Amino acid sequence: MLTSTWQFFRVVPTFVLVTIFAVQPSLPAQTHVVSPAELRKEAVAATRARKHNVETVAKFLSSPEAEKALRSAHMDPTRVKSSVSSLSDRELAELASRADRAQIDFAAGRLTDRDLLIILLGIAGLVLIIVAVR
Repeated sequence: MLTSTWQFFRVVPTFVLVTIFAVQPSLPAQTHVVSPAELRKEAVAATRARKHNVETVAKFLSSPEAEKALRSAHMDPTRVKSSVSSLSDRELAELASRADRAQIDFAAGRLTDRDLLIILLGIAGLVLIIVAVR
């Protein structure tokens, strides 16, 4: 009786350990928190948003008034526009939002030419400062 009990206590833990190691590795591999399709979708959305923000700021800085204001402030318009693409996504989104708001306010008559130029110089200055700090 002692031998069969001893053998039972040796076989059962061995069987349990073999079962755990045989079944467990395949379970986590099958479950994903985020699917590859969702990751791809988010990456495409982030790329599109960045492209839109770069275009918005570049369009704002490309207006004749903007180029004139930048030159009068002794800033190179080409350098400012080329520096826009080196901003982080967050910085770029913030500047694009400010540029959109300024254009809407100017079109609605809430801003004068002078106000628009001050905003423009502020945005250009921010771009150059951020790029210079990096």
